[in-house]
This record gives sequence, structure tokens and C-alpha cells, in this order.
Amino acid sequence: MPHHIQEISASDSVAIFRALASESRARIIELLAERDMNINELSTALGLAQPSVTKHVRILEEAGLVVSDYLAGPQGMQKRCRRVHDRLIVEMAPAAHSDEGIAEIEVPIGMFTNVEAFPTCGLAIREKFIGLIDNPLSFFMPERAKAELLWSSAGFIEYAFANTIPLQAVVTSIDLAMEICSEAPGYENDYPSDITMWVNDIEIGTWCSPGDFGGTRGRLNPQWWPDNMNQHGLLKVWRVDGSGSSIDGVELSAIKVNELNIKPWQATKVRLGVKPDAAHQGGFTLFGKGFGNYELDLVLRIRHTTDPRRIKGV
Repeated sequence: MPHHIQEISASDSVAIFRALASESRARIIELLAERDMNINELSTALGLAQPSVTKHVRILEEAGLVVSDYLAGPQGMQKRCRRVHDRLIVEMAPAAHSDEGIAEIEVPIGMFTNVEAFPTCGLAIREKFIGLIDNPLSFFMPERAKAELLWSSAGFIEYAFANTIPLQAVVTSIDLAMEICSEAPGYENDYPSDITMWVNDIEIGTWCSPGDFGGTRGRLNPQWWPDNMNQHGLLKVWRVDGSGSSIDGVELSAIKVNELNIKPWQATKVRLGVKPDAAHQGGFTLFGKGFGNYELDLVLRIRHTTDPRRIKGV
């Protein structure tokens, strides 16, 4: 199931909140996070009669939270349900005006423009490792452009996002979404790492990753991927707007978006790394579409406006 982040306005969220105002329906969403299920499987897991489950699913479908397909099964056609969203973000501000826009740029994790890697380190595509494990030279092999998993015990990695917003636009906020964690030899769930982000060489803040997660296989990992290596990360959304910088709503710093020098038709440079003097030297691991739990690469969202009244306040 592809990973999907949906941003909705407060007014648009009423139907969704109504649909989730039921313990049974909330539990259905949780069950479908693990895998697609049919009505009989949901009925068994919830301990509810099938007609009741069917009614709950219909309400979730009407709210746009679940979609269902009819597929052939051992005993005829069966209704198979899947969850639509992995994360919902409710925007409390009024809906954007027509002179506001959002540019979304997705960059594969292997398309970095600069890197400084240290063992333990490496890269992988869906079919195999790239080069040799723990050899930083592997990060410069041509195949690295297709990498869907990379890790390093220290150093940094840098990306350039092609920014094609209108020439007259001014940026009001940026979000950067990624699946990320620490990097330990093998894996270690308790392995903190102070991971810092820079945008256009401006440090926006540091997040402490709690560990390099293993013990449970990542949902997307190919069958050949070893059980004794890192399996998945955490979905993190870094944001910089007119009030400061944050990660998942937790304040990081006072750096505002107008300090980042993000310009139309210029590349936006993003660097992730562990500073040499960081308290927790735990490295970093980035998961692309083919590994981990979330089917996404690095996603940069740039909100912008051409409204003169808003530009003055940016």
C-alpha cells in the first residue's frame, strides 16, 4: 500500500472526525495499517458480526478513509478493504486563496549531490547491495542513483531540489518528509543520534533519533534483505514557516522561512548529517520507496504566495 500523507482543512475534516468517533471504526483503521483485510477477517479480529463490520466500513468509505475492491476468493467474491491514508494533517488556518500554491518535489534518496560517509555505511537497491558494504567509495558508483536505502555512521548527505514555483512567488513555508533513523552496526533499537538539517547552508535544527530499528522486518523490504540489519525508520516531517522551525510540530529553532533564501527557479539545497561535536554520534539511515515501512523518497513541499498582502508578512 503506497504511503500517503493527506493535508485537509479544519472545515473539510468534520466528516472524517465523525467517522473516527467510534472505537470499532478506529480499530478498523489500525488493523488495515498492518495489511489489507476482507470483511470476514475484520469481523473475526473485532469480535463483531459481519453486518456491523460492513456498516462501519461503509461509513469509513464515505469519509474517504477506506476503499474496497471485490476480488475472487475461495468461496466466491469477497470485499477486500484497504486504508487510504497513513497520516492526516489538519490545517487549522483557512483554506488557501487562489493566489497561493503548493509545489511538491520528490527526490530519490540515491540522487544526492554531495556526501561524506563513514563505516558502517552502504547502499542498496531492491535487488542487491551497491558496491561493498562499509566502503565509502560505493556512494560514488553510478548505481547509487537508484539506491532505495543508504546508511552511514557519521558525516552528511546533501540533496538539491529543483524549485520551479512562479517567478513572482514568495515562499511561506516548507515541509520535508522522510523515513529516517540512526545507524548502528547491524541494528540497535536504543541507539540515539543527533541528526541535524540545513537548508541552503542555514542550520534549522537537530532531532535526536532514538535508534536504528530492527527485530521486526520493514513492510517493504525485499525478501533477501538480512534480518540482522536495520529494518525501518520513523516518518518525520520537518517544517520551516513564518514562526520558526519544527519537526512533527515540536519546536526546533527560531529560524524562519524568509531566512533560507529559497528563490523561484533556483535549487533548494538540503543537508542531513551528524555534527562532529554532536552529543549522540549515532549516524543516519534513509529509506526510499523500496525499503522500510513507507513508500516514499524525500518529499519537499514548498508553499508560496503571490498575494502582496501576505508577502509583506513573510
